[in-house]
Amino acid sequence: MPPEVTAGAGSKLRLTITSFVTFTFIGYFTIGLALAVLPVFIHQDLGYSTMIAGIVISIQYVTTFLSRGYAGSIVDKKGPKPAVLMGMLGFICSGILLFCAYLFRDMHGLSLALLVVTRLMTGFAEGLIGASPVNWAILAVGDEHTGKAISFNGIASYGALAAGAPLGVILHNSFGIGSIGLLIMVVGAIGFFYAKSKTGLKGNSDVARQPFLKVLKTVSPYGICLALGGLGFGTISTFITLYYASLNWTGAVLCLSVFSILFILGRVIFGRSIELHGGMKTAVYCLALETAGLLILWLANVPHVALIGAGITGLGFSLIFPALGVEAVKLVPASNKGAALGGYGLFIDLSLGITGPLVGGIASRFGMGYIFPFSMGMVFTGFLLAIMLQQQQNKVGPA
Repeated sequence: MPPEVTAGAGSKLRLTITSFVTFTFIGYFTIGLALAVLPVFIHQDLGYSTMIAGIVISIQYVTTFLSRGYAGSIVDKKGPKPAVLMGMLGFICSGILLFCAYLFRDMHGLSLALLVVTRLMTGFAEGLIGASPVNWAILAVGDEHTGKAISFNGIASYGALAAGAPLGVILHNSFGIGSIGLLIMVVGAIGFFYAKSKTGLKGNSDVARQPFLKVLKTVSPYGICLALGGLGFGTISTFITLYYASLNWTGAVLCLSVFSILFILGRVIFGRSIELHGGMKTAVYCLALETAGLLILWLANVPHVALIGAGITGLGFSLIFPALGVEAVKLVPASNKGAALGGYGLFIDLSLGITGPLVGGIASRFGMGYIFPFSMGMVFTGFLLAIMLQQQQNKVGPA
């Protein structure tokens, strides 16, 4: 690329990627709206235990897990646009169901059942939206910009959570959780019509597609490492409101926002680390930093220290997904890029899916004070696995 056009071309590249990962922002903004208030609604308004609250929150990842492979197949066969459209329709339906759960809040069993269906529908929509916009962006800008597209996609997702979570708390406190359902419907409809207006793209590789299970097996070592790293984020996003309440602290939603803001800053400031130092080296450093952040959260005795821990955790988690994802996608042919990203993304869904019941069980059995040392131990295990994968790569590389 000639020096005189580098800046302009770079700006156009970022603009192009942003135009597609906007769908990711829309999808995760709707998820973020309910993220901080649903545990409180289930535990305090409906009267169910923290473990039940965790299970209901995490059950969405069952359908996210199941729909990831389906979404990858659609992307590889028909392109990302149909998957994005279907995902937006799913978010609209989840908003309707959440509003119905609010209407029947005095009938606790029915309201909880509707919330379960809401979460399953949200999971279906998330599975379809998870890797589809980033694949759309990669098709538009080329495979050489895969790392940048994944990074921008992550900024969109966690930026959306950072924006949606505090807005959801404000809406819940002012108008009730039903208002969140209505807003989700509106945002989902905006995303649907925006996707309709975009030109559909499709890969044209002549290489035979591998079965999804084979692709999944190929990317699974990196996915398992990602899943262990994701437990830190899952613990903060699902239980931080209840953790703060157990300590009689206020400002729990700020903790999630600080995590998300530092996550975004990490990707913006250190985004080139993957290109400069490689995916595995970046992942090792990031997992070590996330472990340190969770240690600070565990030992924090005042909210301000907890915010520091959340920020360091977000900074550490910021590049784990793209760093490991770039390494995983290298291992499959171009005709399976959609399936590879979808299969790799399954592991973060699995991580967030088991966080609720697993960490909720820890909290119910031992107390809320044990949730962060537990998640720290899991992330540290991911750090050790990343070192093993790096050593394995170094052995294979010279050969």
